Order: sequence, then structure tokens, then C-alpha cells
Amino acid sequence: MDMDLSRTQAIVAKIWDESILPTHHQYIRIPNQSPIFDPEWRAHGFMDEAVKLATDWVRSRNIPGCQVEVLRLPGRTPVVLIEVEGKKEGEILLYGHLDKQPPFEGWREQEGLGPWTPVEIDGKLYGRGAADDGYAIFAITAAIEAIQAQGAAHPRLVGLVECCEESGSTDLPDYMDKFAERIGVPRLVICLDSGCGDYERLWNTTSLRGLVAGNLKVEVLTEGVHSGDASGIVPSSFRILRLILDRLEDSATGEIRPKELHAAIPELRRKQVATTAAVLGREIYERLPFSEGVGPISTDLTELLLNRTWRPSLAVTAVAGMPTLEQGGNVLRPFTAVKLSLRVPPTLDARKATDFVKDLLEKDPPYGARVTFESEKCGFGWEAAAPEPWLSASLEKASISFFGKPPCDLGEGGSIPFMAMLGERFPKAQFLITGVLGPHSNAHGPNEFLHIAVAKAVTASVALVISDAARAGS
Repeated sequence: MDMDLSRTQAIVAKIWDESILPTHHQYIRIPNQSPIFDPEWRAHGFMDEAVKLATDWVRSRNIPGCQVEVLRLPGRTPVVLIEVEGKKEGEILLYGHLDKQPPFEGWREQEGLGPWTPVEIDGKLYGRGAADDGYAIFAITAAIEAIQAQGAAHPRLVGLVECCEESGSTDLPDYMDKFAERIGVPRLVICLDSGCGDYERLWNTTSLRGLVAGNLKVEVLTEGVHSGDASGIVPSSFRILRLILDRLEDSATGEIRPKELHAAIPELRRKQVATTAAVLGREIYERLPFSEGVGPISTDLTELLLNRTWRPSLAVTAVAGMPTLEQGGNVLRPFTAVKLSLRVPPTLDARKATDFVKDLLEKDPPYGARVTFESEKCGFGWEAAAPEPWLSASLEKASISFFGKPPCDLGEGGSIPFMAMLGERFPKAQFLITGVLGPHSNAHGPNEFLHIAVAKAVTASVALVISDAARAGS
């Protein structure tokens, strides 16, 4: 039977209000950082606490035909596997993660906000992991409930919720290999770890950039010395660092210099970007918390979106070897180290890019300085295949029904390494990659929030797409 869209909306809203939100508050309180940020995650036990909270909640929903298991492989973070029997052929894979980014600084403490403190203000739930993306396992479950409550048929559903996504999903391939038969071969993959250009429609992610991340270190001395004694004789490690980074990035424009780190932008994506730029307008940059008087690097909206989604770009995200301003004496420091986050085009081979960057930065160091680049994360990008007609029609119906406006496509500047892995393993699968990370939601930064109304609408949309997939495959 067809799903009643109004009833779907009501069922989803009730589950969110009465059950998901109270549980999500508990989840936010758990500081279960991804293993790259918390190497002692086993001893701390926060990840196991988050997994138990989520799996206990799923089991408490008593979904017919649903089995929940926590998979554990030696030396790996756990993975939650949810299996729901279906009455249609095929499988649908639903994905999320439970690990979190570090707390970061700058939370609006005067309003009671903090990384591990759940606070609801004006329909938004603040806290680390609220939108990125601890809500996913709850939304997946609620969508399944909404389908079954109306007697709508669905194929076998497989939920895969990992605890290593923010570390590059490095543990997940082993689980995919070990439990391949139970995961099956999905004809549709739904991922709730992406963003949205605004909160007024359903957004479908069409591409994800890859990531080359690592630590660049320049050493010139075995210990710090008085700057009056050594400056002018010993080359500054900071100046050498600047020279080396100029090999990678044009500091005047921000453009990544080596052609090896660029890729051709498909004409289809250029057209989609132009459409999205027209929909979002200046919100593309006005949503960002610029300091007073600061503006974007360009006012060409299409070019800004292409920069964000298909062109490489560099960010320095951490520094070592420098004391605080209060503790900085007149000392020529022995080394400077920075953490580099290089976003690369969706279709670029991130592993080859990592090797290229390492060679570029380490070769022929000025003054014979000791220069090392140690790779930390290598995330592959991804580009979606063209959607089948039924999926395009389903997204249109879902967006208009639950948001009130047609859907829109959006390339994302970030990475979801699992999507590249799935695209390679299941080349015939269709993908719906969506999420709630819209303007000001600030994943990874301070004051991350979940837009509750949008989370409900996304949940209802997932239910509709699953139901439409069942009919399309029958």
C-alpha cells in the first residue's frame, strides 16, 4: 500500500518529540571522540557508552523483524549492524556514525552552550554530535517505524553505524569484508551525514571532495636559543615553513599551484552549481561567521561553490612548536609544525595525491632544514551516478511534501570516506546522501546544532524514499 504522507509526518514527529530528543540529549553528553582524537578511547569507555545508549534505544522500539548487533573486530572501533526483514527483493543500506569531533573552543557559554551540554533554543538542539551525525541512527529507526506502522512493504533494510568516520573510516573496510554476506548488495544507499544548502528543501549531495591531511614539521635546531644571539645566522623554521607552503598554495590567491592536485570539472556539475548558486544567492557566504569587515575571496557565487566543491583548497588547522603569546620569550624556536587539511577534487586519487604532497613538501629543503610530512588521513572523494527516474521523482515528492519546496542538488566540500568505498563496491547502487548540516550549524566548530524541524522532515523523506524504492523494484 502507498504511504499516507500526512500520517508519515505525524508518526515521525511523535517519535522525535517523545523519544528521540530525550535520548539525543543523553548522547550529546557523552564525549565519545573519534579514535584519532582520543587514542585512549577503549580505556575511557565513552564510545561503548554511546553505542549502548543507541542500541538500547533501537531495541526498545520493538520493530518487527529487527535485529541489532554490535560488531567488534580486534583492534577496531565497534560497528552497529541493524537488520530488518523485508517483503520485497533486494537490500537498502542506511548509514550513519556515532563518533564525534573534538570539543573545540568558542561555545556561547553565556547561553549555557558547550560541546557536551545539550541545550534547545528556538527549535535547535546544540551540542557536539547533535547534527554530525548522532541523530542518524535515531532517524533511520524512526523512518522504518513510520513505514511499518502503515503496512507499507519494504525490502530488507541494513543499518550500518560506525564509530570511526571522523578518523577517515579506517576501520570500516575490515567490517565490510568480514560481514559482506550480511550486508548484501544494496540497490540504494541512504547516508545521513551530509549537509544542506538551506533549511527550506531536501538536499541531495552529488559529490564529496577527498582529503589529504597530515603534519608538516620544519626543524632547524636541537633546542631553542636566544633570538638576539642566533637570528641572522640560523634560518627561522617559520620562514622555511612559509617557503615550503608556497610550493603548495599561492598565498596571494589561495589557489593550489600544482596541476597534479586539480581535476576536470564535469559540465553537468557546472550546470548544477550554477542552479544552486541561483537558489542560495549570497547566503553561500553570508551564512559564515566572518569577522567585521571581512568578506569572501570572490563575489562570483558560482565560482565560490566550485571552489568549495570541485577545486583543491588548503587549511592549516593546528600548530605546534609555538608558545602562547603570554609565554613567548625572545627565543629562536627549534621547530615549527602545522597540521594541514588539503581538500582535493572528488575524482582525484587521494592516495596518489598524498604521495605527491609528501614529495613536494619534503624535497630540497631550504638551508638543509629537516622537513617531514607525516600523513594522518587520506580520504577519497566521490561523485554520484545519475539518479534513476524513480529516485528523482521520489526526492521531488518528498521535498515538496515535507518541506514545501522542490529539492536541490549540492556538492559538498567535505569528505565521507565510506561513500567512496561504497561507490567502488556497489557501482550499480543509487545514492541518497543528505543531512541537516545547513547554515550556521557549524559541524566540527563551536555551537554545533541540529535543526529539529529539518531533522523530522529528513526522517519522513527517508521513509518515503524507502517505500518508493520498494515499488520501483517490484
